[in-house]
Amino acid sequence: MAIAESNEPVASGLKLIIAQKGLRNGFVAEKSGFAPQELSDMLNGRRLIKACDIPRLARVLDVEAGDIYKAGER
Repeated sequence: MAIAESNEPVASGLKLIIAQKGLRNGFVAEKSGFAPQELSDMLNGRRLIKACDIPRLARVLDVEAGDIYKAGER
């Protein structure tokens, strides 16, 4: 299984929520403790999104971790 497949639907959910909130990926990356390139790699299937990464991102986006998954399933 490729990384991009493993990251779905979380990556799609993150992209959608970031866009809906009008945020920039660089801002989200910085506030969640990632380098901008790390977040970009996660969103584009070049780096695995680990379970421990999701709560960090959810906190910055002011959503529940499950909301990210649900947004990506739509």
